[in-house]
Amino acid sequence: MPNRSDQRRQLRSLRCALDPAEHQRRSQQLCRALARHPLFRNARRVAAYLAADGEVDAHPLIERAWSMGKQVYLPVLRSVGHNRLWFARYEPDTPLVKNRFGIAEPDIDHTRRIEAFALDLVLAPLVGFDRLGNRLGMGGGFYDRSFAHLLRRRHWRKPRLVGLAFERQGVARLPARDWDVPLSAVATEHGVIEFQ
Repeated sequence: MPNRSDQRRQLRSLRCALDPAEHQRRSQQLCRALARHPLFRNARRVAAYLAADGEVDAHPLIERAWSMGKQVYLPVLRSVGHNRLWFARYEPDTPLVKNRFGIAEPDIDHTRRIEAFALDLVLAPLVGFDRLGNRLGMGGGFYDRSFAHLLRRRHWRKPRLVGLAFERQGVARLPARDWDVPLSAVATEHGVIEFQ
């Protein structure tokens, strides 16, 4: 089994290899499938992300959430040293700024942020996934640290983490670590796969 760094490099290149038209077509297919799924339909507070580096474009889901009266949030990096995420309300007119990684996030004061456990559904970007619900991210551990509370819960599991990925990002098995927070489901252009 390749190590995580090698897998991350290979899967990122696969993710980025789609031409823009095909990338958009597959993103829209995925978004249509997830928008019909109960995980999305039943959520009131939905965290999404603004795509970068070949990630699935989640914007159609953001617009669908707004049209359904849902509250949409985007991840915001906590101050340097915490390596966890806050989530800030995102509306069509929310001003954005680039964080230390060059990723756009809401430019709001700290009083308008919420903690990860206050969300119902998190649409998570990823580099790779396996059929057991393991997620391979960019390597910073932000999502794992932010949702570590889910590892301690047996029954009430909120929020639900749904990875958004192209089918080509799936692998047979990812090396999992004790602190890796598994996905509730992954959505690809072929549909939604739920995990136990």
